[in-house]
Amino acid sequence: MHRGIRLGRIFGINIRVDWSWLIIFLLITWNLSAAFNEYQPDWSWGAQWGLAILASGLFFASLLAHEMAHSLMARARGVPVRSITLFLFGGVSNIERDPDSPQSEFLITIVGPLTSFAIGIVLLLAGSVIAEPLRDTVSDPEAAFESLGPLTMLLLWLGSINMLLGAFNLIPGFPLDGGRLLRSTIWAATGNLRQATRWASWTGQGIAFLFIFLGISMAFGAKIPFFGTGLVGGLWLAFIGWFLNSAAVQSYQQIVVQDILEDVPVARMMRSNPPTVAAAISVSEMVHDHVMKRDDYAFPVMEGRQLVGLATLDDVRAVPREQWSDTLVRQIMTPFNELVTTTTDEDATDAWQKLVRRDVRQLPVVHGQELAGLLRRRDIVRWLQFHSELGSN
Repeated sequence: MHRGIRLGRIFGINIRVDWSWLIIFLLITWNLSAAFNEYQPDWSWGAQWGLAILASGLFFASLLAHEMAHSLMARARGVPVRSITLFLFGGVSNIERDPDSPQSEFLITIVGPLTSFAIGIVLLLAGSVIAEPLRDTVSDPEAAFESLGPLTMLLLWLGSINMLLGAFNLIPGFPLDGGRLLRSTIWAATGNLRQATRWASWTGQGIAFLFIFLGISMAFGAKIPFFGTGLVGGLWLAFIGWFLNSAAVQSYQQIVVQDILEDVPVARMMRSNPPTVAAAISVSEMVHDHVMKRDDYAFPVMEGRQLVGLATLDDVRAVPREQWSDTLVRQIMTPFNELVTTTTDEDATDAWQKLVRRDVRQLPVVHGQELAGLLRRRDIVRWLQFHSELGSN
């Protein structure tokens, strides 16, 4: 399930904005308007807020350019990209799988910070050129700053924030860009993606815990170089640390899952003879003759030997109880042409990605339109439990 708003497509890549993005957008706008009010008291209220909103919007356009650079390089290296999502902590490119070589990962990763640095340098140079005459007429640096016009201030702020964005992303905390560059280096040295991910993840968790410690220290009054002090800034830094730690752990677990499922055909873990229901029976019959006698969530719907759809407990719940006897299963099912399916010889990794991507609990396994079995999330989870030691890796 996708949260938030779909803005459109750029170069064939879906662009989305998560609802959490509004929080940071409002915070940046509020802080900028307060700064403009302090340093530019002669500006009107409308000018202060208008420039703050414009600067926040352009900042997220810069984030989008950073992620677009990742995505376009990924496609150039043969890695599919579904979408880019802007959210609370910036942006993320939804790349469907890991690159197939450390060289590809390095190139896909490095273009993001380089893009931010390039944008930052161009904007800072442009702002400096416009501000140059002020340095010749105003000797006091603070007075010169207060004399800056809206365009100059916008260019200098955006240039600085893009330089900061590029530098922050180079922190070697996986899954930040710096952590991915570290992983690509270890991967190239060891030839083992799983081991490289584990080491990069450990580094990322170490940096995350450092952020949490520094953030808590700031909240209790400690003054940290570069970060400063204060309750709000400290809690924010600790929150970033918590997010990085969670992302590092999840990223490593995803690699372990892919490693275990790779080259395992769906046929080895699917349910070969799942209970089915006929399309022509009523919902009442389905409930009493099938649902109540099993613990299954979904039932393939058959007409003869052909699979025509899938009926789930959620489909049943959507029908008022008094209408069960008069409603046929074919009326509530998801028809075959709308189903996400798999085949017996498909790689289990690809099937797992389908389950996660579409947020469904099962995939019908088919030969053409004939049912071969049913692959459920719990089947894959059981396989992982038997074949992995996630807690000890």
